[in-house]
Amino acid sequence: MKICLFDIDGTLISSGGAGRAAFYAALEAEFDRPAPHREIAFSGRTDRAILSDLFARHDVEHSEENIRRFFPTYLKVLPQMLSSRGGVVLPGVESLVADLAGRPDVELGLLTGNIQAGAKAKLGHYGLFDYFRFGGFGDQHFSRDLVAADALAAARAALGRDVDPRQVWVIGDTPLDVSCARSIGAHAVAVATGIHTLAELAATGPDLLLADLGDAEPLLQALNG
Repeated sequence: MKICLFDIDGTLISSGGAGRAAFYAALEAEFDRPAPHREIAFSGRTDRAILSDLFARHDVEHSEENIRRFFPTYLKVLPQMLSSRGGVVLPGVESLVADLAGRPDVELGLLTGNIQAGAKAKLGHYGLFDYFRFGGFGDQHFSRDLVAADALAAARAALGRDVDPRQVWVIGDTPLDVSCARSIGAHAVAVATGIHTLAELAATGPDLLLADLGDAEPLLQALNG
């Protein structure tokens, strides 16, 4: 059995900045703080790590109480941002995940920095969520490597048996996707549909490097092999 763990933003979808806009809107609504003058780094990071930086930038205490205030408001405004930002499903994604989901020798999961409810909102908006059976999410961790470990554990729990990491393929658009795949002993597929160029991704040494998922034949061949 092969396991494909997909990142979301920049890999499956481009939300038009909906997640970032929802973060800033929630910060202003709950803590009366405007969007930062200098952008916070979002790409490849977990929502908890992003929120920590956002709180620090605006002198908001990084407490469990404030986290509990922030995320419900974020989830409340996220659908509005998804509807207004003109995002898209990225090239080849719909046909690829539909094909893989129909194969008896492949299981699909998520490995994303999004909190789980945010991942569901984003993928649900584009009709993709139901393709994925399990995942690792950014609810608790600052490190994407720990999210990868959660995703591998979730795959094992969903299948009810051990999963050899050498049968796992992590598909993402950032250097952090490659490094977190390595942290669990999985294969790494880098896709240049986010903010990183092919050259930048090539420098991280992925097993496969793709311009986009519109030509996923190398991935399919690897899974068949």
